[in-house]
Amino acid sequence: MQITNSKTLFEKAKNFIPGGVNSPVRAFKAVGGDPIFIKKAEGAHIYDEDGNAYIELINSWGPMILGHNHSMIREAVIKAMENGTSFGAPTAREVEIAELITSMVPSVEKVRMVNSGTEATMSAIRVARGFTGRDKFIKMEGHYHGHGDSFLISAGSGAITMGNPDSPGVTKGTAKDTLLAPYNNLEAIETLIAANKNEIAAIILEPVPGNMGLVTPQKGYLEGLRKICDDEGIVLIFDEVMTGFRLAKGGAQELFGVTPDMSTLGKIIGGGLPVGAYGGKKEIMEFVSPAGPVYQAGTLSGNPIAMAAGHTMLTYLNEHPEVYTQLNQIGGTIANGIKDILVKLGLNYTVNHLGSMYSLFFTDKEIYDFESAKHSDTVLFGKYFQSMLQKGIYLAPSQFESLFLSTALTNDLIDQILDANEASLKEIFQ
Repeated sequence: MQITNSKTLFEKAKNFIPGGVNSPVRAFKAVGGDPIFIKKAEGAHIYDEDGNAYIELINSWGPMILGHNHSMIREAVIKAMENGTSFGAPTAREVEIAELITSMVPSVEKVRMVNSGTEATMSAIRVARGFTGRDKFIKMEGHYHGHGDSFLISAGSGAITMGNPDSPGVTKGTAKDTLLAPYNNLEAIETLIAANKNEIAAIILEPVPGNMGLVTPQKGYLEGLRKICDDEGIVLIFDEVMTGFRLAKGGAQELFGVTPDMSTLGKIIGGGLPVGAYGGKKEIMEFVSPAGPVYQAGTLSGNPIAMAAGHTMLTYLNEHPEVYTQLNQIGGTIANGIKDILVKLGLNYTVNHLGSMYSLFFTDKEIYDFESAKHSDTVLFGKYFQSMLQKGIYLAPSQFESLFLSTALTNDLIDQILDANEASLKEIFQ
């Protein structure tokens, strides 16, 4: 496998882009080697600048549920572009997709479009503060809510991978209002609330974290958070940028039957294009300008190209619930297949799996929070990543990222993925 063109591009990129990449995890620092530069994608495959094809298990970090460059989404984008690419003014499609989202996501009675998941979470916290008149909020250790200052306190994903979870540039004044709790630990939440009585505006979390690897909520945890927030007048925010419309039509909140007060959503509502949204109870969202006093704005919010792609995607998911049956079958086949391979090879490592998301952790410990995830052997993961890459399987270049599957994975491709896993694990442990 030749990657000459990718290497040349990376060397050139480092002259003009910090670290040669526009998002840290792409740099491959956690797995060794240089990043692969992608030229095109189609279905379950991506193709690099050297012409190499890879079966891809990231799907643009989640939104490509139907696979890359789906004809339905592509045609919607082309048709929308015929009328212009940006207006900075209201469009009918914004109303249509807002109505669709409110019909699909249990917590959302009103929704505001933004341009990214980061912008959605930043805005949601601001609105929660404005609604409650309180300043502090609780986030979970290792959960990643974008790169807003308030969230880069024990963040997950790239922050863990780069070994720098508390980013320079985040002021002490900002950090003091961010309270940390371990995921899956209600007692810690109760302790924080008792020590900050009537000061906490919100609790924000990924209901199913994907940014420290995939971790699932323990029985009663989400329900417990819901009760605590009800008792204390705290706004419960689910960050469903990854899980929204992926784990179920209505996201993790539908799957687990726990309805937050607010939700943040990401790229999938743009069919993979740059977009985000936050929404929730009507009385909370009425605090957003111009209806209320909490200011938030954006020229590209509700961009007509992104709205056309997103409306097409969400309409399809809404009308075809069998997609989730298919995704769950694909996820179960791959995750269980890897577990069987581990047993066959006498390897005691942990596979976490839910629906079309999974992670292989190189540790024999149960993974249920940030601290347990950090027991993973990242050196072994790097060897595994590189071996899989050489076999034509493109994984997330970090131990601390969930993988995301698509309906484009056929039985033959699944067999190839499992064969590559077995060969790679044998290679590592020979």
